[in-house]
Amino acid sequence: MIPIKKILVYPVISLLLISFYSCDPNRIFDEYKDIKNSVWKQTDIIKFNVDIEDTLTPHHFFINVRNTSNYRFSNLYIFLNTEYPNGKISRDTINCLLADDNGKWLGKGLGDIKDNQYLLKKGVRFRQKGTYSFGLEQAMRIDTLQGIKSMGIRIEKIK
Repeated sequence: MIPIKKILVYPVISLLLISFYSCDPNRIFDEYKDIKNSVWKQTDIIKFNVDIEDTLTPHHFFINVRNTSNYRFSNLYIFLNTEYPNGKISRDTINCLLADDNGKWLGKGLGDIKDNQYLLKKGVRFRQKGTYSFGLEQAMRIDTLQGIKSMGIRIEKIK
């Protein structure tokens, strides 16, 4: 028979280890937004607001894509619209490869959902303090995309 103390200790230690390893001191922002029914309409803009205080440290900027196996293309074109704290706006076009030439899905994940992370900007310095608004639009030249489950961005400090 196992004493009650030992039964309670193992879950507590496991929880502490998971919490310790999930800490990410370099992360400034990391968020996904789900797309309703995995159907991304061309008119739907996925928005993220990020408060930036550090204008000296370089950062990596990532785009995250979570797709299902019923996505019918091997890539995903998106527009990234950035509104700076001073009101200026820029627009970038990004091509995210989701499958190789043989149709094998790239990214991590089991089953029919794959996670991909793309380094968009390496060592970027935010020149202004304040709130940056990032908007993601699908740019695949069709009105409705099936199979994109969620989109996200990640910003992390470089040490």
